[in-house]
Amino acid sequence: MALIHLLPLMIERVGILLIIAFVLSRMKSFRQIVHHEHGLTEKWMLIVVFGAFGVISNYTGVQIHDSSIYSQAWHTDVDTGSAIANTRIMGVVIGGLLGGPLVGTGVGLIAGVHRLSLGGYTAVACGISTIMAGIVTGIIGKRFRAQGKQAAWLTAGIGILMECAQMGIILLVAEPWADAWGLVKVIGVPMVVVNGFGTLLFMLIIQSIFQEEERSRALQTHKALYIADHTLPFFRQGLNAHSCREAAQIILKETNADAISITNQHQILAHVGTGADHHIALQSISTRLTKKVLEEGIVHKASSREEIQCYNLDCPLQAALVLPLKVHDSTIGTLKLYFRRATRLDQVERELAEGLSKLFSTQLELAEAELQSRLLKDAEIKALQAQVHPHFLFNAFNTISVLCRTDPEQARKLLQQLSVYFRSNLQGARKMLIPLHKELEHVEAYLSLEQARFPGKFTIEAHIDASLNDVLVPPFTLQPLVENAIRHAFSKGFTEPIGRVTISATAEGENMILVTKDNGKGISADIVGALGKQAVQSAEGTGTALYNIKTRIEELYGNQASFRIASETAQGTTVRITLPVHFVERGDKLVEGIYRGG
Repeated sequence: MALIHLLPLMIERVGILLIIAFVLSRMKSFRQIVHHEHGLTEKWMLIVVFGAFGVISNYTGVQIHDSSIYSQAWHTDVDTGSAIANTRIMGVVIGGLLGGPLVGTGVGLIAGVHRLSLGGYTAVACGISTIMAGIVTGIIGKRFRAQGKQAAWLTAGIGILMECAQMGIILLVAEPWADAWGLVKVIGVPMVVVNGFGTLLFMLIIQSIFQEEERSRALQTHKALYIADHTLPFFRQGLNAHSCREAAQIILKETNADAISITNQHQILAHVGTGADHHIALQSISTRLTKKVLEEGIVHKASSREEIQCYNLDCPLQAALVLPLKVHDSTIGTLKLYFRRATRLDQVERELAEGLSKLFSTQLELAEAELQSRLLKDAEIKALQAQVHPHFLFNAFNTISVLCRTDPEQARKLLQQLSVYFRSNLQGARKMLIPLHKELEHVEAYLSLEQARFPGKFTIEAHIDASLNDVLVPPFTLQPLVENAIRHAFSKGFTEPIGRVTISATAEGENMILVTKDNGKGISADIVGALGKQAVQSAEGTGTALYNIKTRIEELYGNQASFRIASETAQGTTVRITLPVHFVERGDKLVEGIYRGG
């Protein structure tokens, strides 16, 4: 009967401890202690917290005397012939498993010594069992992982085992033995069941702290990746005022910061949000905090206006986190998150900012690698562009030398065209984009020389929309296509009486369509599919010119442009190039900035 009466009282005591545990789990300080329990300071805090659980359990225990139950709210001492049933083991077990030997021993000593001070004929036995429980669970805690799937049930099993051990020690140590045996019969089952159940619930509360932290980190990771994905197009352009402003606006929108600032090594490139009226872009860096980050390459935190060192006395920004942006271990700039109140700069924001700093640094490294790759490809292409085919040069001089005797005026005109051809070659080797009319001049110069060599062999028709004359195109876009037609389309196997090449430039919405078309012998189906994608091996040529044109267009325009080849044997070949009329994303200024350091 006493056993049935004791069980709800014990559950009530467990409920008190669990309520306290739940309240603590909502406290930021306690959560930080649990997360960082491996530090010495945190271990001492765990000893204090779980030692307090043991003390509270002693005070709120249920007093047992001659198998009779006396339920009091608070016990400051225990009669000589009495004992108490309590939930002391819960705090000792949880503390030992979380904190290891030091915490387990410390909590066991606090709870055990306190139980000993309360008195009663089981005081020594309970004191010894509590200390031993702390030592044993501390040793187990060295390998225990609270985040494990079975951790809660394992904890409940350990709690039951420790409570059974306590019952055994009471029988061994407490006197008289008959009273000890009578006590164990009354309190044994309720204490084992309730402490095991309470330990299970206690560990579930602790686990919820870890789970919430994992969810928080998962959300942070998702947010960081989301921000990195949306800022990638801008950081790929390197650190400049435009790209940094766009990136800063995205970061400001997706974080709790009140202002975002990005700098290079010398000046503020962008500042958006609070304080933008006096934190002005393109001003020189003036704060020692930012200079310190640039010099040391590590994160620095400012928790007051004085540490931020803003010259404006009315600046509302009270805290800042300054993070380095690195490329190949060299700090090339900083990312600064500003806050109106220092309390908003918590650990979550700091971890998010540090993650973003690393992601942005990686993006900048990739941007530099991409730039170097483009520079290398550009150098290779320009080297090819600057070359003049020796046979073409020899043939041109030979033709002009013959005309010097038969038609001096025509020879003079061809020399002028040859100079235009060479000038176009040199211009194309220096610039990434030229006006369409300049590219057409190059084509005209080439055709004049070829028509002088082969009069009547081919004709050229040009249909150019005059409004497109100033649209920028990559140099050596049309001339190699015309040269291909003359050298290959009208060579051996061509059956028409005369070759025809048509060049057209038309507007289609926001795009310009460039088409070169010939009535030549065409290209076989097994070769045409590879042209423009790679060099090919054939008796007629390698297709290098087509590959170079397509490569430059892809490098410059990405998916804004297209290059297509259509050909059938004996039907001729058509090359269609689509280019944007208004090239904004990587327009002429940006190209000059990337490739010429301007």
